[in-house]
Amino acid sequence: MGHKVHPYGFRLGVIYPWKSNWYAKRDYAEHLHEDIWIRKHIRSRLTRAGISSIDIERKGDQIWVFIRTARPGIVIGRKGAEVDRLRKDIERYTKKRVDVKVEDMNQASSEVRPETDAALLAQGVAEQLVGRVAFRRAMRRAVQTAMRSGALGVRVATAGRLGGTEMGRKEWYREGRVPLHTLRAKVDFGTAEARTTMGAIGVKVWVYHGDEVPYREQETEPVPIEAPPAPAPAESEAPPPADAAPVDVPAAVEAPAAAETEGGEA
Repeated sequence: MGHKVHPYGFRLGVIYPWKSNWYAKRDYAEHLHEDIWIRKHIRSRLTRAGISSIDIERKGDQIWVFIRTARPGIVIGRKGAEVDRLRKDIERYTKKRVDVKVEDMNQASSEVRPETDAALLAQGVAEQLVGRVAFRRAMRRAVQTAMRSGALGVRVATAGRLGGTEMGRKEWYREGRVPLHTLRAKVDFGTAEARTTMGAIGVKVWVYHGDEVPYREQETEPVPIEAPPAPAPAESEAPPPADAAPVDVPAAVEAPAAAETEGGEA
């Protein structure tokens, strides 16, 4: 059966950057496990915070954690208590200095709004399924919300015991266009899991935001080379000025007649 490649990993280095920015030779496995633990710990602790993505940067013994969320108040907590608790937990696990930065997705400077973020849409559908909302209504509501907010295409898929049936199946709903094979297409992807009384239901969301210029084509356009000016005419070919006096050209002199040959008439 066919499978869909992850839209983000498929476009890494083309239009999307890496979510973990660091370099390591011998400590690569250790850093990788730390990043996995950090993301898992933050999401499990802040399940209602509407977290879209978690980016991690490293330099020496310093770690920067960037949290993009639609509800920054829940992440920060009262007087910054929650974000300080997160920072101390990560420092205790990694034995490194940690700085946690929170980015509000509701600000005008944010690239993606919460209404068109794939991860937040998937979380919203999962919460509705847990609340016993019909899966078709939940999918249609998420698609219409994203399309009204400026998305060019949305696709929502759910899989599991939909509607409480004995056999699991997959249903999906789409509006607009979602080009999965176009690398320059900015396609956001998010997943979530709804744990219902009938079992786990998986939710996947694709959101198409338009095309973006790849990194290799973001260079400045070359300046066109102008043709060199035509060479000036030589002095002998230069036309006389308009106010110059006319020059008298001498009349042509006829050649003298050939001398009479000897022995002509006397």
